[in-house]
Amino acid sequence: MLEANCPNCGAEIRFRSADLPVKVCAYCRSSVVREGESLKAVGRIAEVPEDVSPLQIGVRGRDGALGFELIGRVRWRWTDGGWNEWLMLFDDGSIGWLGEAMGRYMLLRQIAHSGFRTDMVRKLRDGHPVTVGTEATIDGIQYRVTDVKEATCAGGEGELPYSAPLGLTIASVDLMAADGHCASAQKDQGVGEVSVYTGRYVSLADLRASGLRAFEGWPMPQFAA
Repeated sequence: MLEANCPNCGAEIRFRSADLPVKVCAYCRSSVVREGESLKAVGRIAEVPEDVSPLQIGVRGRDGALGFELIGRVRWRWTDGGWNEWLMLFDDGSIGWLGEAMGRYMLLRQIAHSGFRTDMVRKLRDGHPVTVGTEATIDGIQYRVTDVKEATCAGGEGELPYSAPLGLTIASVDLMAADGHCASAQKDQGVGEVSVYTGRYVSLADLRASGLRAFEGWPMPQFAA
């Protein structure tokens, strides 16, 4: 853990993992990049637009025997809506993402380059069209493409593994397997890099989420007590 001060405004900031080089200052919204013990402010990050998600930074839960805390978020927007990607820091120091869209949740972890042996991922990387219904085998699991869209970053907060400036554009492909597994492939349209993530659909009850955001008229679920 590194406790320091924002190089832009002087506010206290904290990095809990050496693997997460970016912290969005909660006071001035600067994107602070960590390089060893050195910190550099590299621009401002847009504040995440208000939504009705029960999730928030600080929510804790469990994936099986392993606990986690939500420590960052990126909000993506596309022509028909938007979704959240919440960064999960697990108790063993590893990270994952909890994708949230229309009340559904995908628990995903980034995988190594094995995904690039898949034709669908290579097409995405090389700028060729990927269509709904395309089949793809990733790490031995057969998936089918269920959604393809272009999205832009609408804001970010907390600790992140990369800078998420307003207007960052990605090509996003969602995939689903018959057994409940899911996957996502994203291409940064600026630099052309593709990231591949695999996991499964979950519910907040499955994760035993606690510290959820309260809404007037919405009773807190029993599992969150």
